[in-house]
Amino acid sequence: MQAWRQISAGALGRAIGRGEIDPVALAETFLDAAAESRDIYARLTPDRALAEAEAASARAKAGTRRGPLDGVPISWKDLFDSAGVATEAGTALMAGRVPEADAPVLARASAEGLVCLGKTHMSEIAFSGLGLNPITATPPNVHGAELVPGGSSSGAATSVAFGLAAGAIGSDTGGSCRIPAAWNDIVGFKPRHGALPLTGSVPLAARFDTIGPLARTVEDCALLYAAMGGPAVDLTGASLKGRRLLLVETVVGEDLSPEPAAALAASVEALRAAGAEVTSAALPCLTEAYALAGPLYTGEAWGAWAPFIEPAPEKMFPQILKRVSAGRDVPAHAFVAGWERLHALRADFRAATAGYDAVICASAPILPPVKARLLAEDDYYVESNLLTLRNTRMANLMGLASISLPTGAPSCGLLLNALPEREGLLLRLAAAVEGLA
Repeated sequence: MQAWRQISAGALGRAIGRGEIDPVALAETFLDAAAESRDIYARLTPDRALAEAEAASARAKAGTRRGPLDGVPISWKDLFDSAGVATEAGTALMAGRVPEADAPVLARASAEGLVCLGKTHMSEIAFSGLGLNPITATPPNVHGAELVPGGSSSGAATSVAFGLAAGAIGSDTGGSCRIPAAWNDIVGFKPRHGALPLTGSVPLAARFDTIGPLARTVEDCALLYAAMGGPAVDLTGASLKGRRLLLVETVVGEDLSPEPAAALAASVEALRAAGAEVTSAALPCLTEAYALAGPLYTGEAWGAWAPFIEPAPEKMFPQILKRVSAGRDVPAHAFVAGWERLHALRADFRAATAGYDAVICASAPILPPVKARLLAEDDYYVESNLLTLRNTRMANLMGLASISLPTGAPSCGLLLNALPEREGLLLRLAAAVEGLA
């Protein structure tokens, strides 16, 4: 049964459908393993999980399964409302907050038969790409407990990487699904903005916030996305032959650490060998877009969080407090003008990339830093956090769909990005890239 913990969600679903795995035994296996690691789960929901698994087991025996993942156990980031169970967004500011109803995405997934194992740890208020949270817990990186796991969906990624969930649901405002996926050698998918309802999820910056899955395979991410209400995507026959890919030089291609640079170069070589046409080019619109990121992110985050922070700022991790408080100084007219300019830059990006099937880069320009140094050196923390978020943030700023794939090099991911209407094509391209491994 322990081998089940290393099997993809899609494969588990098919085994349930064939009668080879009972959902109750499957849920118990994951719950027993998860109980050993409180640094990954903020809280487990065993009563709910077993009740949902028993219902899934009955449907499987009756031949009335609701979907391909009916009976498969997954985790949920601790910013999705869960009825009767605390949802605290990784912060003491929300300690004891217990919602009355599930978030719509959780309710939809439950209706499709997925089993909710519990809520996973995260960066405080989801405002860091590092996954370091001394307020609640910092999950271990799969490559060493001394390393940060990436964030903000830190527990989501590590619940999959350590075999404590068959899949996970996180959120992504600047890379929060894709960074921890890359640093823990799994797949992380950010759908287009607005694809899934944000209602019932604790916001950071709603104009950038998205909901996405983290899992072992591209197929798993596509199935989890569909279970939450996204469009179903057929991945069969996916191919890279004749596909046009743009390797971006501006911002996201600059100053890569040696390991991500080598992994990216090897990936480009493999893509070309598989029949893809890979072209390198600069995109000047990105330079200005990145200059807008600070006020647009912090301005909206402060607007959402000021009512919670101002009565008790001492409850926060100082690095997160400092970052979100910067939004207090963003004038309203600058925020509005910034968004107007960003929309224009998105149009420039679209015009420059419309002839390509996807835009690619390294998922992160650096490897995961050591926790102790981040806690000891304030400037190092700030620098590392901004670098960590740099490449993934391109998709959020430009309004793209995006997916991070393992490259085979530890903690080095390949990022594929596509215009929002090409989301289905993006998943098919990702499946084809995955098939090269």
